[in-house]
Amino acid sequence: MTSRAPLSRSEHLADTLEEQIRLDGLADGQRVGSLDDLRASSGYSRPTVSEAVRLLRDRGVLTVRPGRGGGLFVADRGPVVRLRHTLLSVADAPTTVADAIELREHLELLVDLGAARCRTDADIVDLRALVTAMGEAPDWPAFMASNWALHERIAIICPNEMARAVYLSTLGQLSSTTPDLDGETDARAYRESRHRAHVDLVEAITSGDLERVAVAVAAHASSPTQARS
Repeated sequence: MTSRAPLSRSEHLADTLEEQIRLDGLADGQRVGSLDDLRASSGYSRPTVSEAVRLLRDRGVLTVRPGRGGGLFVADRGPVVRLRHTLLSVADAPTTVADAIELREHLELLVDLGAARCRTDADIVDLRALVTAMGEAPDWPAFMASNWALHERIAIICPNEMARAVYLSTLGQLSSTTPDLDGETDARAYRESRHRAHVDLVEAITSGDLERVAVAVAAHASSPTQARS
């Protein structure tokens, strides 16, 4: 019998939080707290807490709401959450990454157009801050973490709940399989080109110009598929 690998700190924290939500009987939509609250109560570092929250989000336990009055909330366990669980259940299939890339590319325009139609002033501030953090990332893992955070934030704005759920599920799969390109000779040039594509995408979304968004999405998709960030 093969023994299970020991849980990481983030996995242990995620399991503990999930059990606490169950024991407390928290209802769908009820606020759990914030990242800072969890850091203070658990004693874990911000990266560990952030990873635990990501795990719980992917399990359909938590949802993250940005902006004033936001934080971590018990997720709606309706049909959309069940759809995300179905998608995540195929994570071990050999073609999952290729499938996730293809599915995400088909959804990108829908999600980004929805974000452009519905973005608020607070959303614009967040998107610009995230793309700035992407450009200032000290290494490739930080760059890609900023990239996934940016795309997740864009998806949160999209009003199409079903498309948002599927899109976020593809991000969960892709973010866990992204290669580390630090040390590659063309990594810096690639990073700069990807950052510029994301700056253009963010500015298109914040402008609310749907034709401009379509052009930016096409440019984003035309890059090499090294990570298709």
